[in-house]
Amino acid sequence: MSATGPDAGPSAATAYVCPYCRMASDATATTCPNCGAPIDVRQVVTRSGWEELPRIRDLARIQFGQSTCQVSGKYVPVADMRLAAGETVYFSHHVLLFAEPTVQLTTMPMGNGWDRTLAGMPLIMMQATGPGNIAFSEDQAGETVAVPLEHGQAVEVHEHRFLVATAGVSYTWEKSGIWFNTIDGNDQKTHRPMGRYLDRFESDGRGLLLLHAAGNVFLRDIPEGDQILVQPGAVLYKDPSVGMELHLEYPGKGSGSGGGLGGLMHSVSGSFSNRVTPWLRMWGPGRVAIQSVYAHPKDADGPIGRTAQATSQHW
Repeated sequence: MSATGPDAGPSAATAYVCPYCRMASDATATTCPNCGAPIDVRQVVTRSGWEELPRIRDLARIQFGQSTCQVSGKYVPVADMRLAAGETVYFSHHVLLFAEPTVQLTTMPMGNGWDRTLAGMPLIMMQATGPGNIAFSEDQAGETVAVPLEHGQAVEVHEHRFLVATAGVSYTWEKSGIWFNTIDGNDQKTHRPMGRYLDRFESDGRGLLLLHAAGNVFLRDIPEGDQILVQPGAVLYKDPSVGMELHLEYPGKGSGSGGGLGGLMHSVSGSFSNRVTPWLRMWGPGRVAIQSVYAHPKDADGPIGRTAQATSQHW
């Protein structure tokens, strides 16, 4: 028989599992202490199955270790962290908004500097160790997205979406594997609709990752065997179990069967003379997050090179 007195602590009836970060709390606050999502809002799912991630409520607090992060601002959010003594976060130097003198700032060693420079990735990363307050902002409109990570959990993130992470979250990057070549006379041009690399974050304990997203954010669980087509620039992050490959559109090359995606889309390699538009085919199982504002990939003129494949990669 379970205790029901005033000192019994939170019961199963008061336990709350956030539908967005899927972590449990005692439901005593109005926002999830792990990701900042409002508790007292109705889940909104589109007819096509995408779930809208609610914006972190202004001044909502997220707990990580003995430290807290307060997200404020409606249009250009600021992540204001109160770091406990000895607790550390790392970030790209250009997102630092302010830091109190008590916060110790140091550079974070990064390997493969030449590869990072070629890919347009931040070359200098910094670390901040408490105690004290420090704040971060991406300096552009959008949303701050909190992704809490359990031990051993990992996510793969579109490049240039990273804001800040706790020290227990490791950071590596891997080639996205999404590219194709076009030929213009004797010139060959490589197109990378998702960029050269994907950022990979994995936690060796309970960790917190903050991302910056342009526009609104939507989540979707892709069951095993299902697949969707997504604009490559719209991807925010995905589970490592989600596979992806390049998918090229050739307007006007319908199959004659009444149109639809089956008549317009072809995952291909080889030589084609039509103008092409790249898409990303993704399949489950796993979760994908996309943002509603993205850099639209430019149509590619010229034939696709026979020796350079429109590649696919399953991470």
